[in-house]
Amino acid sequence: MPSKSMVQMVVLIMLATSLRSESPDVGVRNQMITHVNDQPRGAAPFTFDKSSYDGNLSELPELPIGVFDSGIGGLTVLEAILSLDAYNNDNLSPGADELPDFANERFIYFGDQANMPYGNYAANGKVDYLRELILKDTVFLLGKRSFDSSTASQPRFDKPPVKAIVIACNTATAYGLDDVRQAVQAWGIPIFVVGVVESGARGVNELILPTDQPKTIAVMATVGTCASLAYPKAIDRATGIAGKRIPRVIQQGSTSLAGAIEGDPSFMKNDAESQVTTIANYIRDDVKNMVETYRQSGATEPIEIIVLGCTHFPLVEEEIASAFAQLRVSSPEDDGKLPYQHLIAEQVKLINPAELVAKELYRQLATARLRITGDQRSIATEDTFYLSVPSPDVPPSAKTPNGDLTTLYKYGREPGRLHVEDTRVVPMRLKLLPESSRKLIQNRLPEVWKRIDRSNVE
Repeated sequence: MPSKSMVQMVVLIMLATSLRSESPDVGVRNQMITHVNDQPRGAAPFTFDKSSYDGNLSELPELPIGVFDSGIGGLTVLEAILSLDAYNNDNLSPGADELPDFANERFIYFGDQANMPYGNYAANGKVDYLRELILKDTVFLLGKRSFDSSTASQPRFDKPPVKAIVIACNTATAYGLDDVRQAVQAWGIPIFVVGVVESGARGVNELILPTDQPKTIAVMATVGTCASLAYPKAIDRATGIAGKRIPRVIQQGSTSLAGAIEGDPSFMKNDAESQVTTIANYIRDDVKNMVETYRQSGATEPIEIIVLGCTHFPLVEEEIASAFAQLRVSSPEDDGKLPYQHLIAEQVKLINPAELVAKELYRQLATARLRITGDQRSIATEDTFYLSVPSPDVPPSAKTPNGDLTTLYKYGREPGRLHVEDTRVVPMRLKLLPESSRKLIQNRLPEVWKRIDRSNVE
């Protein structure tokens, strides 16, 4: 009988093969493009005021930078952006100057928490609906429309548009980056879009020397990101262009870890377990399944580099590193043998693509002359954070007892119903997050914690 890990890998390969054999339906993208063009004032759901982008965008450097993810995981990318000091802010040359590179900028963060995790849409045969969600996230950042709360009678229109977009979600980058870039071009919006997968692949390339023998790279991500093969393709491309030996890339798709990190009750294995215990169990199982599958393939080269291919995973980076270290010296039988020791390097290197995203964002802002300089800082206001929540129009049967969308409803929807607003975007009040998620932000993301509104919990 095949092992659980082998069955998971077969399913993943079948899904990836299916996705490769079908080109994306351009109708999803074209429908969103037409929907926006038909309502250019931006008052309707999933539209934006196109006049906000009339003229030369370089004359509006005070506009914020938009960052979006399927939940709070993208805050790890925002943390890296806020912490970056890799350039001299006076002459833009590489090198730290003891001043954060984005000290003068402001940000709008959006976490599509009501619809997360994005990584499971592909596994449920809902790739086109996922692509629509990614385009909706983009439209929100480009527009001014939001709600004060889930029960507000009317939307408000005072959110500023953005001058650049960071897709701080690996799954969204894998499935939606091309859609977003082509839609922005079709709308005639002079902004650029940065995604995390390309940056992660560049990070792998930087760790490989031209003289190195082929290495083994492990990618831990959601099932959807793994099924897209975005990382293997991007890593092959980055190392190939650099003239280096193309590494072996193995993947482990997790269906539950991102949801557990978010504190979603539907991803708790046991109601009696704490979130910390549940997360640790998911990490242990995912790491074990990945390495066991690798062992059964007959490979002998050790895993040397681990890519954190989901923006939620840096929040538990220490736990992931510990799981690999413990597995390396573990003996699953009483015979004392260590079957995984030779398959995991003694010192593995973990790659968080977030810092590389931050550097790419800085370079593109500088090239486009969109940076806020010191004498313009007074123009900018505070950062703003948003989350999506279920709309009051959603029927009770589509909601869990705690008010979230049910799994059946979430993954049962079809694209094209752009008049249906089953979620609303509201300010990210920390009381909307589980206490454990708040602690993760406070303890692991200090720069974000400084900027986020804590008035509702303190």
